[in-house]
Amino acid sequence: MKFGTKAIHAGQEPDPTTGAVMTPIYQTSTFWQASPGKHQGYAYARGKNPTRSALEKCLAELEGAKYGLCFSSGMGSIDAVVKLLRPGDEVITGDDLYGGTYRMFTKVFAHFGLVFHFIDMKNPENIRKHITSKTKMIWLETPTNPTMQIIDIEACAVIAKEHKLILAVDNTFASPYLQNPLALGADIVMHSVTKYIGGHSDVIMGALCLNDEKLYTELAFIHNSCGATPGPMDSFLVLRGIKTLHLRMERHCLNGRIIAEYLKTHPKIDKLYWPGFPDHPNHAIAKKQMRDFGGMISFSLKGNKQEDAFRLASSMKVFTLAESLGGVESLINHPATMTHASIPKAEREHAGVTDSLLRLSVGIEDVTDLLADLKQALDA
Repeated sequence: MKFGTKAIHAGQEPDPTTGAVMTPIYQTSTFWQASPGKHQGYAYARGKNPTRSALEKCLAELEGAKYGLCFSSGMGSIDAVVKLLRPGDEVITGDDLYGGTYRMFTKVFAHFGLVFHFIDMKNPENIRKHITSKTKMIWLETPTNPTMQIIDIEACAVIAKEHKLILAVDNTFASPYLQNPLALGADIVMHSVTKYIGGHSDVIMGALCLNDEKLYTELAFIHNSCGATPGPMDSFLVLRGIKTLHLRMERHCLNGRIIAEYLKTHPKIDKLYWPGFPDHPNHAIAKKQMRDFGGMISFSLKGNKQEDAFRLASSMKVFTLAESLGGVESLINHPATMTHASIPKAEREHAGVTDSLLRLSVGIEDVTDLLADLKQALDA
């Protein structure tokens, strides 16, 4: 079954009671039991809910996974993965990382004795230098947020397997339409479902997809025990959003390419980050492991003045100045003061998150309107 067909049908069957084509919203906290302990697979909705179960099956199929778990946020799903570890364990991760992930690693889990190494992962061989007897996990994003670094998932998977490490991949920027890390050897795929999968900026949710039964059992225990589970209404909204994921991603990619090509030649742009350009670092890897290059673009301005970035971002008429990404509407973001503000300035700048860096989430509007909006803001 092809991706577009899976997006519409995977995990979803007509309701056996009414024949409803759309999965019902099972808005209930608890379920009837014929006798104590004898139920139809559902007892209490924190553990399982039929609407959420349908979504988890759908996401698993889209990622080529056996198992899926949905969480109340993307951070909730990352939290569950890190809880697989024990005090003293070490994690190798990238030096360009979503600010919320960095904050969780350094401000929450570091207090419980976990050690995180933030390194340049563009060359996977660099990972080997940081592996010790205490290393238990490699956590990576690709493309990274916000400088679009491309990490070779397959090469990282080889290293992880050699050293019996868990390889977890944040696949949010690509979505399962563009990239499937499990097929490249990853153990766990994480999504901020809030973004491209939901696609309409109306849901907060996270997800994990995986194939290993032991890992799934551990994560399902954490999922139920710690309670970061989403409700049925949000699950329904994501199921609805997924039905157009393939169509939306096609337009995100097309619009993203046109916008990137326009920005590349603009005299006010200093650096442009979009993996579709042949001169983008690891472009060949992106071409190999992704089906297209997505709608996420970052750029810095000549002179690197924060006030210039603020002025440009605030001048947009179609692009909305806001956090998040992946919705049908185009957004502009200033990472240094918004999504990555929790990262110390020196570390931000080392990763390329300068004062003038702006991140675009290119939506699915008519691209001529998006180009006109950028032109009026840049040329003001």
